[in-house]
Amino acid sequence: MSDHIAAMLDVHPQAAEISEKSKLAECIAACHQCAQTCTSCADACLAEDMVSDLVSCLRSDLDCADVCAATGIILMRQTASNPGVGRAMLEACRAACSACAEECERHAGMHEHCRICAAACRRCEQACAALLAASG
Repeated sequence: MSDHIAAMLDVHPQAAEISEKSKLAECIAACHQCAQTCTSCADACLAEDMVSDLVSCLRSDLDCADVCAATGIILMRQTASNPGVGRAMLEACRAACSACAEECERHAGMHEHCRICAAACRRCEQACAALLAASG
């Protein structure tokens, strides 16, 4: 997925600086993948017999999915971008991913979908941190 994102960033007339373009593409891809994984994890939680034990996990999954999706979309927009908004979204995404990963890790021993989701959240959290560091 990041190949298509990188290609679009490469041809955009107002694309990000070369030094951070690969980190930007990786972060956008991680955001979209995390949003999809969290949505799937929430759906799987709903299918579990003891769904009432997974309410916090469901909420965390859905919050993270929404924040990641919005972050990925905002980061992809390059025309007249607002660095302050982008930075705030990255910080919010990193926080949502951290919280969701922690919650999913609590259930990972019993639910494989939570283990997979926690790993996707950690990858996205790291990608957001790397882009924040690269953008100063």
